[in-house]
Amino acid sequence: MRLSATLLAVVLPVAFAAAAIAEDYPKLKPGQWETTTTSSKNPGAPQNKMTMCTDEAVQKQMMTVGEGMRREMCTKSELRREGGKYVGDSVCKIGEGTMTAHSVMTILGDNGYSTVVNAKYDPPFMGMKESTTTIEGRNVGPCRDGLQPGDVVTAAGQKFNMKALANHPPAIPPAKTK
Repeated sequence: MRLSATLLAVVLPVAFAAAAIAEDYPKLKPGQWETTTTSSKNPGAPQNKMTMCTDEAVQKQMMTVGEGMRREMCTKSELRREGGKYVGDSVCKIGEGTMTAHSVMTILGDNGYSTVVNAKYDPPFMGMKESTTTIEGRNVGPCRDGLQPGDVVTAAGQKFNMKALANHPPAIPPAKTK
């Protein structure tokens, strides 16, 4: 998996589930977070696990990057809070195609969340007409294993720092206008 695709996988849930109301978005507990992602694209496949060390500055940066991606890629991005849930609807360009997504993020205090994203693609994206992706995150305590705020370790063992990647070009360039 290319590093830019990994960055996209880290940032997109934030961009599509919460960018619209960053000032109202709950702050997650600083420390080491473990996320598991499952997708309808590969039913029965093992969960994709990722570890990230975060603090308030990294959370702000992810919100800023997510907001920028949303502005560049989406013609519609609506989010509303319903109690402890954030419900979002987006229409976004991915390359030459369009993704229409509905997401529900359930906040579990400051130490956990679950996000379900139902998406439809026109034309199909990576062979998918539609997908359901579930991302569950939980705080497992202070950062350990030598991780610093911003460090991400993918399921494949790739390690990168979100802070260092902030100035890189977008993972998926915007579609060319005709």
